[in-house]
Amino acid sequence: MASPLPDPVPLHLVRRALVTKLRHHGDVLLASPVFTALARAAPAIEIDALIYQETAPMLTGHPAISQLHSIDRDWKRRGTFTQLREEWALLRGLRARRYDLLIHLTEHPRGLTLARLLRPRWSVTRERDRHAALWRRHFTHFYRLPPRTERHVVEQNLDALRRIGVQPDDSDRRLVLFPGASAEGRASALLAEHGLAARQFVQVHPGSRWLFKCAPPEHTAALIDTIVAEGLPVVITGAPDDRERALVARVLDATHPDARPRVVNLTGALSMPELAALTGLARAFVGVDSAPMHIAAAMRTPVLALFGPSSEVAWGPWRVAHRVVASQRHPCRPCGLDGCGGGKVSSCLTTLHVDPVRAAFRALLEETCDRPH
Repeated sequence: MASPLPDPVPLHLVRRALVTKLRHHGDVLLASPVFTALARAAPAIEIDALIYQETAPMLTGHPAISQLHSIDRDWKRRGTFTQLREEWALLRGLRARRYDLLIHLTEHPRGLTLARLLRPRWSVTRERDRHAALWRRHFTHFYRLPPRTERHVVEQNLDALRRIGVQPDDSDRRLVLFPGASAEGRASALLAEHGLAARQFVQVHPGSRWLFKCAPPEHTAALIDTIVAEGLPVVITGAPDDRERALVARVLDATHPDARPRVVNLTGALSMPELAALTGLARAFVGVDSAPMHIAAAMRTPVLALFGPSSEVAWGPWRVAHRVVASQRHPCRPCGLDGCGGGKVSSCLTTLHVDPVRAAFRALLEETCDRPH
C-alpha cells in the first residue's frame, strides 16, 4: 500500500520562502501568479525568487517579492574561478535568508543542490520519474500534473501551491509585470518621435528565439499589408539577435511598397522593460508563441497569436482578449518538436494560409473596439 502523502505545509510557521524558476523569459513571467497567491494566503511570509539574471525584468517590481536573486549564465564563460566565486556568493546570500520553504518550479537539477544546502523544513517540486528516489530524499512534497490532459503552464505552476495547501483565488491568477517609469517614458517618447499615439497602432513581433515557431516572412508581410489597409500603422519589434533581424528584414522586403511608410521598425532598439511598456500602449499585439506574446497578455493588450508545434492549451495567451490561429490540417500538432522531424521548419506554420489570420485579426479588433484609449 502506498504511503500517505505529507500534510499541507503549516504556513503560519513559515517565515521565508524561496521560489525558483530557472527558465526563459516567458516561463518566468508565467510564474508570477505564484508569488501573488502565496502572498495573499500568507501575507507574513517574506517571499524571494531565484531566476536567471537575464529574466529579472519579468519579476522586477512584483509587489509580493522581497528579494530577487539571480544566476548569471555567463559565469561559466568568464572562467572557473569567477564561476566558483559567484556561486559561493549566491549560496551565502541564500543561506543567510534561512528559508523554511523551497518551491522549485522546474526540473533543473539545481533544485537538489538548493534543497541539500539550504535545508528548508519544507520543499515542493514536480513529481518525476527520473531519479525519483534521489529527489524524494531531499523534498517533502511533490505536485502532480494530469497524465493525459493538457493544463496551462500558469495552472501547472500554481499546482505547487495547491499541493502544500494553498488554493489560489481567481484574482491571484493574473500575470504581473511592471515595466517601470523609465521604460514607460522611453516607449512614449519613441511613439511621439514617429508620430504615433497610444492605442492607435498595432505591434507585430514576428520572431522567437525558436525560429521553428515563426510564420514565413511573406505571410507576416501580407498580414501587415492588411493591418495598414485597415487604417492602423504597425510597429515591428524584435530581439537584438542577428537571426531575428534577418527575419524582420525579410518581412519588410515582402511588405507592399504602399504599406511601408506606415511601418516603424524598432527591432533591437528596446530593452525588455521598454518592449513591455510599448506593448502596453498598442491597440493589439500580433505574434507567435514567444515571451513577447506573454508580455502582451500581462500588459492586457489584445493578442493575435499563431501557433505551430507548441500547444495553445499549455502556452496560449493568458487571461487577455485574444485569437489563436493554428493549422486544422495537421493532426500531428501540437507535437512539441523543433520543426517537422526536428528539421527546424514546421509545416503546420509554413502552410498556414493568411486568410484565417486576417479574419482572426479583424474579429479581435471588433471584439476589443471599446478598449479604453
